[in-house]
Amino acid sequence: MATLFISDLHLEPERPDITRQALALLESEAGDADALYILGDLFEAWVGDDDPEPEKLRVVGALQRLTSAGLPCYFMHGNRDFLVGNDFAKASGCEILGDPTVTEIHGTPVILMHGDTLCTDDVSYQDYRRRVRDPAWQRDMLARPLAERLAVARQLRQASKASMAGKSPEIMDVNQDAVVDVMRRHGVYTLVHGHTHRPAVHRFELGGREAVRIVLGDWYEQGSVLTWDEDGYDLRSLPR
Repeated sequence: MATLFISDLHLEPERPDITRQALALLESEAGDADALYILGDLFEAWVGDDDPEPEKLRVVGALQRLTSAGLPCYFMHGNRDFLVGNDFAKASGCEILGDPTVTEIHGTPVILMHGDTLCTDDVSYQDYRRRVRDPAWQRDMLARPLAERLAVARQLRQASKASMAGKSPEIMDVNQDAVVDVMRRHGVYTLVHGHTHRPAVHRFELGGREAVRIVLGDWYEQGSVLTWDEDGYDLRSLPR
């Protein structure tokens, strides 16, 4: 059986087509997998585990059905859903992973990341990330009424779009030195991440051996999934 990896679905009520495709994957191919890894930005925004938004609850329910049937599901925070917490984990049955996480996939040691920490050239984003990942900031945010949190999330999304419009694509991509550094620190030569929305398999030499960086795609126009079994991996687009 195959292990599945997805990221950057950015699920939101305004895009029910993405939710339908995500549910179709969870209710078909994922059911025959041996594990599912969600490497961040499953949701366009997550302001707390108490958000009753129906589309989000449909996806949580689909994950719960998978985990109840015995499928291991893993979730890693992205830059949009970093407030996902323990109640989500209990409701969905997903195990929340740290970023980065080192695991073994069909005999191959692999580093799993969302990918945003690799974009070190984007200094303003890294400053923002440090602020919103601070435990004190998160405690203050989660203590606010739901309506206020939703308003803050809208403001942050608008600010993000405005900021991205003024940056070059190169600044918002990963820094190769950061990629090499994380591989060397962990002694692992295969990295899987999302975030940049640039699906590809990058091969390069590191310390006299081949290193591989696999980038998952976003789901705005089509789905994207990495399947990995005993015969190797396959990064696929899923037509909508």
